[in-house]
Amino acid sequence: MPEVLGFLTADQFLTFLLGGLVVNVVPGADVVLATACGIQGGPRAGAASGFGAGCGVLWHVTLAAAGVAALIAAHPGALEALRWTGAAYLVWLAVKAWTAGPSGPAQGQSGLWRAFRKGALTNILNPKPVLFVMAFLPQFVVQGGPPVWQQIVTLGLVFAFTGTLVTMGYGVAAGYAGQALSRRMGGLNRLASVLFAGLAVRLALDS
Repeated sequence: MPEVLGFLTADQFLTFLLGGLVVNVVPGADVVLATACGIQGGPRAGAASGFGAGCGVLWHVTLAAAGVAALIAAHPGALEALRWTGAAYLVWLAVKAWTAGPSGPAQGQSGLWRAFRKGALTNILNPKPVLFVMAFLPQFVVQGGPPVWQQIVTLGLVFAFTGTLVTMGYGVAAGYAGQALSRRMGGLNRLASVLFAGLAVRLALDS
């Protein structure tokens, strides 16, 4: 079979791609957050949040390639601190959404930047991607191929790219659904707040 990415055969690459897509399509923290941002701020905000989450994945890939992720995973205290910091951040987002005014589309670069920042920070402060990247990507490292860190980075870029597209898709769909609902009912900020709070509880209790 011809090689893809310089070290994986086409069959290996297809297995990797499908595995990553399955993980990304099943709603997780990134999808819930992008959905909440889409409901609260419209399709562009949902897309911006999904893009931010994708950039957060790149952070975890960088840590894995540098070997830092293994060091963090070896110290449970560091993972606990990261998990509780992430949960506290989501609680703060929930409170802000609950007390915000009427929902409306994200306006200008500042609104999109806030949505992007929510997606990026929530992903970076979630310890689960650290463990997942460490468990998933090395399975496709080829012995005798390019340096391991190069393979991890390459695989991580592909995984982040496909995952970003999926998450942005969820955010955009939620944004359009939110716009349709806003014509018939209020309280979309409070719905987003409930999603943020639920995500915080999930992160806090997920050991």
